[in-house]
Amino acid sequence: MRERSWRSFQHSARGTQDNERPRTPVYCASPGGYNPPMSAILFRSVPLLLLLSSVSLVNAHSWLLAAADELEIAISKKGLGKEVVITQGVREWFMLVEVTPENTVIVRQEKERDHYLVDESETHDRPLAPIEVDSVINDYINSVKARVPKK
Repeated sequence: MRERSWRSFQHSARGTQDNERPRTPVYCASPGGYNPPMSAILFRSVPLLLLLSSVSLVNAHSWLLAAADELEIAISKKGLGKEVVITQGVREWFMLVEVTPENTVIVRQEKERDHYLVDESETHDRPLAPIEVDSVINDYINSVKARVPKK
């Protein structure tokens, strides 16, 4: 039963339209008078697409260069002291301020890839107060910023 109703629907949908109208190109009212061929549209838009893609590539390249030049600073709390890791590309600066009730140990390291350029430590006979730890950390960050060449 469904098959018959579907076939009769298809037959009535095709109806007389196919028989009455001959197949001719369809034109649209537009400023050009008719729809231009797709190849003309593509040839006009290719230079624009190339220009836009080159601009985006230049912006991405400059963003990557800027990201490699910027310092990334991570500060974390370690017990009563703090740890700082500063990175820029393949360079890394590290500082650990370890505070115990008896003394304070400050470790500074600087490396490029796997090669250590600086590896030093100092011990103070007393524990540093939290404000002193913050001051030492800020001084270290500022000294690294001052030594890094600006590009």
